[in-house]
Amino acid sequence: QVQLVESGGGLVQAGGSLRLSCAVSGRTPSNWIMGWFRQPPGQERQFVSRLTWSGRFTTYADSVRGRFTISRDSATGTVYLQMNSLKPDDTAVYYCAAGVVLSTRPTDFRSWGQGTQVTVSS
Repeated sequence: QVQLVESGGGLVQAGGSLRLSCAVSGRTPSNWIMGWFRQPPGQERQFVSRLTWSGRFTTYADSVRGRFTISRDSATGTVYLQMNSLKPDDTAVYYCAAGVVLSTRPTDFRSWGQGTQVTVSS
């Protein structure tokens, strides 16, 4: 069983930056895929980014490519999402997730954190 705890959300002005963290504990197989998803108000959960446990392979949603960067600290296992040039459309609850399927669908991820709110003001 793996436990995920997100932190780092908050209120930021458009154009600003935030870094989200996902603390990972418990059994973490080396083939796990780590992902970030977000759920804007009144919308379904959306894929944001993912990386393989090795950190070698990353994928981004078109809406965030070039602005967001996913990474993992190999020493602690913490997964990060660096978000730059934030826009009001980025406002959402951001979730960290883990799974074994190389997918962008929320249903393919087994474990989820509780989420952290990101609000971008115009």
